[in-house]
Amino acid sequence: MPFFERFSTHDTFHIYSPMKTSLLTLFISVLSTQAFAEVEIKELRVYKNERKIELITKEEQVYKTYKIMLGRNPEGHKTKDGDNKTPEGTYTLDIKNPTSKFHKAFHISYPNTLDILKARMHGKNPGGNIMLHGMPNNFSEMQDWLTSVKLDSLSDETLRSSLLNYDWTNGCIAVTDAEIDEIYSIVDVPTKIVINP
Repeated sequence: MPFFERFSTHDTFHIYSPMKTSLLTLFISVLSTQAFAEVEIKELRVYKNERKIELITKEEQVYKTYKIMLGRNPEGHKTKDGDNKTPEGTYTLDIKNPTSKFHKAFHISYPNTLDILKARMHGKNPGGNIMLHGMPNNFSEMQDWLTSVKLDSLSDETLRSSLLNYDWTNGCIAVTDAEIDEIYSIVDVPTKIVINP
């Protein structure tokens, strides 16, 4: 039951209620926890040779690092459709796809204008549909490659853990499903992604 408390320095009354105080304390606690839990990611940095991706805060701090898997032909910049290379350069994560064939995905804005011009100069299609994504939902589209690396007889569960040791994409950047879930919850679009050799 609230009671009134009169302060001698003011001609106003203040209501004191234990329930209101505990709710206010809870509200302030939740707000301060959210403030510390939330982070603003300004860009992602990929280091192909080191097989890692970093999430960079607006304060230029590395917030989190993940191991990555790349295209099957990882060295060098992507120049044409079907070369199985992961692009290099500065792009944008521009679309989120929660129902990807690879669990969840971010679309990467490759090819940019320069990529298109360079490919056309050589009479090539630069390719596209490059993503940052999780693991395959099923492996039917990978059967030829799985056979070539002698992984085709493994169960799905064993295969998922085995893929962590291979560059297996067609040029995309892959992480585990748990990791793409985490990145998906932290990173908004559009966000810059810098892909280094």
